[in-house]
Amino acid sequence: MKTAFLAVVAVGTSLVAVGPLPASGSPVPDDLLSALLFGDTDATTPPADGSFRTGPALAPSCDGVTIKPADDAAQVIADAPTGTTFCFTSGLHRISETLRPKADQVLASDEGAVLTGSVRLTRWTATGGASGSADGGASGVRGGVNGGWVTTGVLPPAYAKTGQCEDDEANICYLREQVFRDGRHLTRVASRDKVARGTFYADYAANAIYLGDNPAGHDIEMSSTQTAIEPGGNNVTVRGLTVEHFATPPQSGAVVLGLGWRVYANDIRWNHAVGAMLVNADSAILEKNRIHHNGQLGVGQYSTLKGTIAANEVSDNNTDGFWIADWESGGIKTTWSSGGWVVGNLIADNRGVGLWSDAYDDSRTFSNNQIVDNAADGIRYEIGRNGVIAGNTISGNGFGTGRGSGTSLWDGGGINVNTSSNVQVRDNVVANNVNGISIQSRTRGSGPWGTNLLRNIVVSGNQVTMRGGTTATGMVQNSGAAIPDGTVMLNDNVYILDSLTTDRFQQTGRWYTANQWQTTGQDKTSTFTTARPILNPPGILTILPTPN
Repeated sequence: MKTAFLAVVAVGTSLVAVGPLPASGSPVPDDLLSALLFGDTDATTPPADGSFRTGPALAPSCDGVTIKPADDAAQVIADAPTGTTFCFTSGLHRISETLRPKADQVLASDEGAVLTGSVRLTRWTATGGASGSADGGASGVRGGVNGGWVTTGVLPPAYAKTGQCEDDEANICYLREQVFRDGRHLTRVASRDKVARGTFYADYAANAIYLGDNPAGHDIEMSSTQTAIEPGGNNVTVRGLTVEHFATPPQSGAVVLGLGWRVYANDIRWNHAVGAMLVNADSAILEKNRIHHNGQLGVGQYSTLKGTIAANEVSDNNTDGFWIADWESGGIKTTWSSGGWVVGNLIADNRGVGLWSDAYDDSRTFSNNQIVDNAADGIRYEIGRNGVIAGNTISGNGFGTGRGSGTSLWDGGGINVNTSSNVQVRDNVVANNVNGISIQSRTRGSGPWGTNLLRNIVVSGNQVTMRGGTTATGMVQNSGAAIPDGTVMLNDNVYILDSLTTDRFQQTGRWYTANQWQTTGQDKTSTFTTARPILNPPGILTILPTPN
């Protein structure tokens, strides 16, 4: 077996390093891992500069039917036979109708084509609080009631609320239309009197948009088309495209993968809800994409068999204020799916959970991901079974604040396994999160497998750093969901602590020092140290011995 190493990557204020892949029992074959992480089957190390390679620059050349910005792309695709390759030329392609490629078609670009779902807003009138006009040179604006500029006749009819917002009183995250000024995302406010610089207000009853910045001399765009690409047939390839500014409804994707699709080397950004979505997309592959600054979630997966989400950068998602702690927001979320992998992704700086498996995922593997500085849990595995969480590096997660955020083991932090069965948590590096590894037993009703219970959780071979505050590893339960003896087993882990006499472990409401924790029967073969980890080239993490 090859030995492959992930890069050392600086993300925000964190230095992320992943050691060697497991010497045996790797959940993903060598050739797939090498190809996905490093670009070819012979590579054993990342690029020398430690870069994480994603996006359109990786797309191969395109040879096929040309689609120019002035063309009706949807019609060109609809008129062509199955198996056709389409090459989008450079420039801005306005997509007013969703593209639905047929079986075996390829949508591609090697020239930096941008597909946008937005329309330009050009007719602006200064309102009572603004100085200057949209076609004048003044740049000042006074906020407050009647302040700013207005345009009318561009909004759709009002529509029903869906989803959960961080602000559950104003509850405006569900509104799909985003506004951009010179490509910069403006913040939506809940009423006209809140309009100020960098913001906009959409009045659906009056069909009016109010802007807090002078639009004169600036490009103002509003997302309009709901979806960029969705299935019209199976085994479609999408590569080398930038997809932006689509008015996707909550829990819907700008790019929706179907059966056997391969979507790779794209830049999917600044869409209102989900960047890329696998829906009934058996054997689909989403790889080497940059998926960032989407309004709700980077990647979603639903009802898919053996889907692969690999080697993507998923960062800075949930720009539009969806509930951070406990709704579908943040990096990657998968549900009701079986088999397949989430492997080798960089999941960073998302305002929500980094990687979330929720509701009846079965036999899925989450391995060798770098999960860094996400506002809620690094990994949350909830109401699933037969899962493997292996070889991930998870740091700096869980420090977001807001509705429902907290620091107890109920809130997770590093890895959170919630009311699931037959789950292996092994060979992960978990460092400096709100908590280490949290095992939760909750009363969660019944589903397709019967009563949802916490059973057969094995936590082994992990390196867990816990220093300061109330950070802890352990188990919690609510009434009616007691954890039977032997159901959860932690062993062969390494814990790096601020003190061996500090309570860093918890079992159903009681706190323990390292020695006390071992008397409960947990971590009897584990190591507890106050030493600090060091990184030895070419990427192997080791532990300095504890000073005498």
